[in-house]
Amino acid sequence: MTLSCIVYAYMRIYLCKREEVLLQMVDIFKALSEDSRLRILALLLDKEMCVCEIEACLKMTQSNASRHLTILKNCGILEGYKNAQWAFYRINDNFKLSHIDLWKYLQVKLKEAPTYQIDYDECEKCKTQNLCHLSNRETKGI
Repeated sequence: MTLSCIVYAYMRIYLCKREEVLLQMVDIFKALSEDSRLRILALLLDKEMCVCEIEACLKMTQSNASRHLTILKNCGILEGYKNAQWAFYRINDNFKLSHIDLWKYLQVKLKEAPTYQIDYDECEKCKTQNLCHLSNRETKGI
């Protein structure tokens, strides 16, 4: 194999990696471009939540909440686990570490959103309802 072939192969690998990073960035920013997903992230800033809690707090249907959660999970912003029939979500630690500046920005700006306090207050009301009927949450990866 000649040196030019090796250089060409290396350049192809490098360009593929760059393209992969760009596509990941596009997916993240597409996910963050929707109001409902930003409201979900605001609820999950400091805690994990069950899908039923997210639905109740944001007054979303199960299918709508699941669609938004799936988009956020597929681009790596969220991670989740199941406990019996309940699915729980939280901000992915790898996302926080890989995108430190973006994460810091989101932590500040999501709390400044006009819907934040309303959603937060609704979430506090939902806590008293014990929507998932769980007293003990076991962590299982999904």
